Amino acid sequence: MNTGALVNVCLACNRPFEADNWCCPHCGKSPQSLDGFVAFAPDMVNSDNGFNKSFFAELARVEASNFWFRSRNRLLCWAMAKYFPEARSFFELGCGTGFVISAIQNSFPKLAVAGGDLYTEGLQHAKMRAPQARFFQMDARYIPFKEEFDIIGAFDILEHVEEDNVVLRQMYNAVKAGGGVLLTVPQHKLMWSRTDSFAGHKRRYGRKELVKKVRDAGFDVLCTTSFVSALLPLMILSRLRQRRLGEDWDPLSEFKISRCVNVLLEKVLTVERGLIRSGVSFPAGGSLLVVARRS
Repeated sequence: MNTGALVNVCLACNRPFEADNWCCPHCGKSPQSLDGFVAFAPDMVNSDNGFNKSFFAELARVEASNFWFRSRNRLLCWAMAKYFPEARSFFELGCGTGFVISAIQNSFPKLAVAGGDLYTEGLQHAKMRAPQARFFQMDARYIPFKEEFDIIGAFDILEHVEEDNVVLRQMYNAVKAGGGVLLTVPQHKLMWSRTDSFAGHKRRYGRKELVKKVRDAGFDVLCTTSFVSALLPLMILSRLRQRRLGEDWDPLSEFKISRCVNVLLEKVLTVERGLIRSGVSFPAGGSLLVVARRS
C-alpha cells in the first residue's frame, strides 16, 4: 500500500499542505486524537442526529452473511473495476464498520485505501477488518483533503446528512481530476418507513433528484441504475407489514432471516447484477447506484 504524504486541508485556516502529519505549517493547528484516530470533528461524536451508535455492533455481526451487504459489495467492486480501472487510491466516506473497505482491499490489493466516519465505534470495527487502511474521525461536510483520491465512495451515507449538496461538493474537492465517485442511496420516497426513521435517514431519493445534485456539484454522471430491483415487491410487503405491527415491530427484523432464504435472495441479486453488468439500467429498486467522474 502507498503510504506517501497526503494532500491535507487544515480545517482551521482552510489552506492545503502536503505532509505525513496533520500539523498545519500555515497556522500551527493540529487535530485531536480520539480513541486512537485522528479526529477532525470530536465535538460531533456525541451529537444527536438520529443515528443509533449501538447499531454498529449488530451490523458488524450480520454484514458478512447477509445477502444485501454481500451483493452490494460485489456490485461496487464491479463498478470500480469498470469505470476506474487505473485507480490507485480509494477513500470511503462514512465507512462504518469497514465491511465495504475490507472487500475493496481484498479485491484490489494494490489500492491505497482510507476511510472516515463520524463515530469511532464504527472505526474500531473497521480498523480490525482492514488493519492496513488509514482511518479518520470526521464530519462528511468537512473533508480535510484536496484532490487526493482517485475514487471516493459514499454508500448509504448521503441520506443521513441534511446538507447532502455540501457533502457532494466536498467530495468533488477531495477527488482527483479524472477520478470520480461511487454513490448508493435508498430510493423512492414512497418507500419511506419506520426502518428509515430508525436508521436516522433524512430522505429517500428519486433518480432525477440525485443525478441533478451530483451534476450541480460538478461531476459528469457515467452510470445510474437501481438495484435490489427484483426484490422490490418483497420490500413493499415488508413496509406494509411494519405499519400493521405497531409496537411489536422489530427494527432488526430484516436481518433475521433463515439461511435458506438468505441464500435464495442472494442468488436472485446475483442474476440481477449480471444484467446490470451486461448494460441493463433498472428504473426502480430499493437502492440507487450512481457513478460519476470529475472532469
